[in-house]
Amino acid sequence: MTETTTFLDELTHLLGERGLLREPDAMARYVSDWAGDTLGMPLAVARPASTLDVAEVVKRCYEQGVAMTPQGGHSGLVAGALPAANGQELVISLERLNSVRAIDPVNFTITVDAGCILENVKLAAAEHDCDFPLSLGAQGSCQIGGNIATNAGGLNVLRYGMMRELVLGLEVVLPDGRVWESLNALHKDNRGYDLQQLFLGSEGTLGIVTGAVLKLSPRPTQNRTALLGLPSVQAVIDLYGLARRDCCDLLTAFELIPRRCIELAIEATPELRDPMESAYPWYVLMEVAATGPIDLGAMLEQLLETGMERELVLDGALASSDTQSAQLWQFRESMLEGQRRRGEHLRTDISVPISAIPDFVTRATEVVMAASSECEIIAYGHVGDGNLHFNILPPIAMANSDKKAHLHDLEEQLFEVLDDFHGSISAEHGIGRTKQAPYLARLSPIEREMVSGVKALFDPKGLMNPGRILPAGLSQQAKSMVNTP
Repeated sequence: MTETTTFLDELTHLLGERGLLREPDAMARYVSDWAGDTLGMPLAVARPASTLDVAEVVKRCYEQGVAMTPQGGHSGLVAGALPAANGQELVISLERLNSVRAIDPVNFTITVDAGCILENVKLAAAEHDCDFPLSLGAQGSCQIGGNIATNAGGLNVLRYGMMRELVLGLEVVLPDGRVWESLNALHKDNRGYDLQQLFLGSEGTLGIVTGAVLKLSPRPTQNRTALLGLPSVQAVIDLYGLARRDCCDLLTAFELIPRRCIELAIEATPELRDPMESAYPWYVLMEVAATGPIDLGAMLEQLLETGMERELVLDGALASSDTQSAQLWQFRESMLEGQRRRGEHLRTDISVPISAIPDFVTRATEVVMAASSECEIIAYGHVGDGNLHFNILPPIAMANSDKKAHLHDLEEQLFEVLDDFHGSISAEHGIGRTKQAPYLARLSPIEREMVSGVKALFDPKGLMNPGRILPAGLSQQAKSMVNTP
């Protein structure tokens, strides 16, 4: 206890009273995520205000053998940035590293601190007639460092790719406190191993990202949004194929939404009204955007006319203004809140080949309903990248004490179906703690050896976000195996 007190006193001296939180009340907001999941209370919460401060905190943790939990904007969904229940992990929050360091509108790059809120980065880019295209429901709270650590996806992956495609350079504090600075703004750089790609999607297990050079795009001067009613998932996929060809790279979003999600959105946001006179089994929320003299309205109308002729589209609502567009997108945002209000439910984040989506939804629905006929399936997602959120609401009458085990059993059965389609159990949320067991179960021996070796190389003491992605202690095991003659 004396050693711990001395250690924390040293951090307080380094960071100041605002820089280190030690009282439970002050640390309360750092122990839960968007979904309300809570694991434990940290040893303390460090709030460094510069890269050098982060480096010094990490160095001292490394020397003292203190486990670290890097933390961004609390919007994760796999418990990857929540402190463990043992009270022995130091949360390192990046929230005070929130400066935009530089913008180059000719090179189309922006250099930012890792603690910058995504929405603020987008606003800063817009001031220079540029666009940072990453678009997430949590963009008002999530941080760039977390977006990088989880390789965030979101609504615009179809056109712009995931975070992995939007990062040109990184600044990272390694687990021993050294700073690796590679803030290159080069659009082409083919010098050997691309080390920064190791940190994208590493969930804070290999180091702490403190800065990044991000790729910008020209800011669209016009966009068109439509919410369409369709008869089946197969019709959605057929329409996507048509839209992908007719709209080409101007297609920025193509979202699959079941009727139940429209209802949940209206429940969560009463000012929303049913978008069409009739209800339809499935909906598509799509958007096209462009810069320059392109008639997006005519393009979209032609697409819908063809879709109706082929009986793919039954009805539609087209936005004629930014306000109407925002109203249509509100359905996509509010349906998430509607699900959360139903209490504990299974949240999945899976992907299959785009062409396999209809068959997967049919097969998975059959398997889940056979196992639990009173549950409710909410299947929606990003059609353009094959990412589905096949969520399951447990029976309303089921006792809360029985829900967790029941949903776990359904998840295992769902993942078995997913394996038949050669899909992924995590398309964009990451592994964290929540998906660790199914992730490890699907690793081949050679894959496990490689990922364990990477972890051991960067974090030989196993102090950096231990127990996320890989089990705690695996670094030491892998290191001993490598060093065994």
